[in-house]
Amino acid sequence: MLKQLSIFTENKKGTMQHITGILKDKEINILGSVTNDSAEYGIIRMVVSDPQNAKAALEQEGYLCKLTDVIGVELEDRVGNLNFLLQMLYESNINVNYIYLSFNRASGKPILIFHTEDIREVENCIKAKGFTSV
Repeated sequence: MLKQLSIFTENKKGTMQHITGILKDKEINILGSVTNDSAEYGIIRMVVSDPQNAKAALEQEGYLCKLTDVIGVELEDRVGNLNFLLQMLYESNINVNYIYLSFNRASGKPILIFHTEDIREVENCIKAKGFTSV
């Protein structure tokens, strides 16, 4: 299980650079990220090397942040492998709220990061099906 940092922020010029600058100054590495925006506000979801310190540093600068449990699953880099995992989750009656990709820097393999309701149950399910959880 991974901790995801969600940052709720205004959608304005320089915001992403400001956030990444704060993390850089604290020597916190961004391992995966996705941004969802609207006309005025957005949510930046990140898996970072030190979620607690990232949250504290960003809150100190006035950002509204939340830590959430997510699952990371290492996949083989093959055509259709993401579909295979999603099909297995669907057949196991598991709803995936959202996904984004990262990669394992040591192995070079993609990591699917996803959010679902019952993290522990889903982790057991994916392990039973032969996938590696990170």
